[in-house]
Amino acid sequence: MKAPPMTDAGAALSATALDLFKVSSSMLASGDRLVQPLGLTSSRWQVLGTIVAAERPQPVAWLARDMGANRQNVQRIVNDLAREGFVELAANPHHRRAPLVLLTDAGRQAFDRAMALASPWLDRLAEGLAVQEIETMQKVLRVLRQRLDETGPEPES
Repeated sequence: MKAPPMTDAGAALSATALDLFKVSSSMLASGDRLVQPLGLTSSRWQVLGTIVAAERPQPVAWLARDMGANRQNVQRIVNDLAREGFVELAANPHHRRAPLVLLTDAGRQAFDRAMALASPWLDRLAEGLAVQEIETMQKVLRVLRQRLDETGPEPES
């Protein structure tokens, strides 16, 4: 079956998709190496960051939604973080079976240390890029994520 013709924007996005996958993979691997001495991985760091960014304690399902991640994967990471003492679970007055995930002092310290390590790393990655270019990329990624969250993949004909 022959693929239908794409718009110019669709073709440009298609050519960019592989680069997005490669950048994501490389950032995760580099992030893993960066925070490994802290007992973290990129995934654990991301969960801690999502907890820090939340306005109030949230259950795992809400954290997963905010991350655009699978709830079961986030639950596994939260369980690991709880075993390591970075988070604790507290009763949720709105849902008995969905405890709230709370950051412990050790979790806050690990996150803050990870962010301190990240500053020079991110500055090196951003070297030579204009802030406006990065902001444009962020806007494009935000729109793509929103559209993917709304529609998912197109059904097969």
